[in-house]
Parts: sequence; structure tokens; C-alpha cells
Amino acid sequence: MDKILVTGGLGFIGSHTVVELQRENYEVVIIDNLSNSSIDNLDRIISITGKTPIFEQLDLKDKSKVQDFFKRHQDIKGVIHFAASKAVGESVEKPLMYYENNINTLVYVMQELQKLKHSNFIFSSSCTVYGQADVMPITENAPVKMAESPYGNTKQIGEEIIQDVCHVNKNFNAIALRYFNPVGSHESSKIGELPLGVPQNLVPFITQTAIGIREQLSVFGDDYPTPDGTCIRDYIHVVDLAKAHVVALQRLLSNKNKANYETFNLGTGTGSSVLEVIQSFERVSGKKLNYKITDRRAGDITSAYADTKKANTDLGWKAQLTLDDAMRSAWQWEQNIRKED
Repeated sequence: MDKILVTGGLGFIGSHTVVELQRENYEVVIIDNLSNSSIDNLDRIISITGKTPIFEQLDLKDKSKVQDFFKRHQDIKGVIHFAASKAVGESVEKPLMYYENNINTLVYVMQELQKLKHSNFIFSSSCTVYGQADVMPITENAPVKMAESPYGNTKQIGEEIIQDVCHVNKNFNAIALRYFNPVGSHESSKIGELPLGVPQNLVPFITQTAIGIREQLSVFGDDYPTPDGTCIRDYIHVVDLAKAHVVALQRLLSNKNKANYETFNLGTGTGSSVLEVIQSFERVSGKKLNYKITDRRAGDITSAYADTKKANTDLGWKAQLTLDDAMRSAWQWEQNIRKED
């Protein structure tokens, strides 16, 4: 049974990926500092899978602790690296915090990983690396544009660091997965997206408004050059996204990668506007949402959705779940988590 390290494994995408890894009979080790996640997710993972991952509460910014961890776990066969701060607005206000947390931790983990016999690394990247792309849908060959935020810049720099290491170390194998917009929750409603404070993302803001935690949802602008005037994004179900990490890991473990550094877009290939997401939620929940159109928000791009051909053909992965599936599961998760409060 291969041992896989998942950093940030109690977070939104991390916890779903741990579940999928355990279902494929990997031995999972989680590192998480609990800065943007809950220890409760460990029990929830165990209740879904019936398996207990190894957990270490550890801050990856502490280089000596990262070194100590890898000394104790020299049999790790692969790393899926989620651990990072990810709020765009916060990154603008606190750039140095983002560079320290997102870049230093990546370097420390990679330094230790390349000392092992097996260097298989999956990087949690983002479609933010493309900025406002000139052509839709966005392929992996689209130019990487100047980042709109320090957060986006950390993803670009992270990819460059990995590329540089792969260039000089042919035994270091890495895949950067560029996510579009992860939404939804596990079918059990035991794990899902639980932002601390006011949500930065659309879907948890929708569900919190529907359940009465937020008074009203703001739709930022209805004068974009799109069919209904609102921004378009590619919303991918988090379970589909989690399964893609397992497929990418298996690609490296079985030496099926075509190069020692590869990138893949992870999305559905379909763009949905903000109003279409609201309509989907209303359809599956039976609730009318209280929302209003407000001014545009700085930094928002008009449209971004993935060309998924490379992921479908080379990686052998395809999104299976719909926007309605995602909104239904997000609503069930919201209702379930409030019962616990």
C-alpha cells in the first residue's frame, strides 16, 4: 500500500481528495496547521471511509519540522500539495504573508521530497495563472499573464519553481493541476466548503444567504459582455476534482507521464454565469434567493472556462457531475452543518 502525503488535507478540496485516496486503498498522511480548516474534518473523513489517516498538526513554514517529518516518513511515494492561503482579496492586503506561506512551504516540502527515492508531486494550481485569457475555452497552451493578485502570483511562481526543479532533476516528477471553480460537497454531506468568516466564493455565499446567515447576495455587475451581463466561470464539482488528483497521482506512480513536468486544466468545459448559478440553486432547492445587482468588483475577469481535451485524453479523466448536482450537494451540506451548530 503506497503512502501518500496530503498537505492541507483537512481543507475543502484536501478532505475530499483524502476520501478518494482512501477509497483507492492508499495509506494517507495528512499535514494541516488548521489555519483555515477544522479538526472535525478528520472524524468526518473517518466516518465516510471507515479508515483513519495519519494526521500531524504541523506548520510547513517551520523548515526544521518539515525536515523532521520527512525523516520519520521516508517511505512516502507521493505528495499532493494543497496547503496554501487562497483568498484573493486578503492577498492584496497582506502580500508578504501570502508569499511566505505559499512559496516557502512549497520550497521546504520539495527540498525534502527530492531526497527520497520517489519524487512524485501533484501541485494545486489555478486557472488564475491565465488572467483574462484572449480566447475561450482556455487551453494549457494559453499564455500565462501577469497575475491580478499576490495569490495568483504565488501560483505562477509555484509552477515556475517546480518547472525549474524538474528541468535539473529528471527523477523529480510533477503535475500542476489548474483548477477552475470548485463547488459542491460530498454526497454524504459530512464534508464540504466551510469558509471562516464572510465567504469569498459565490456558492457558499448563496447557501448562507438561503439559510439566513447572510441577508442578501450581491451580484457584482450585470453589464459584462456576456449573454446575461454577469461573469462566466467554469464550476467543477469538488468530488470530480478530487478524483482527478488520484488519477494524476496514479499517472506518476505508474510512469505514464509523457514528461517529468505536466500541466492539466480541470474544469467541465462549460461556462456558467452568476445568474445561471443562482437559477440552478433555486431549481434544486425550491427556494427563492434574495440577491441584488451591485457595481462591478475590482479584479473580476469577464469569462473563464476550460478546454478539457488534454485532461480527458492524456490524463484519462472527465468531469461527471453537473452544476445542479453541485448546487444540490452544497445546499444539503449547508443544511447539515447548521444542524450541528
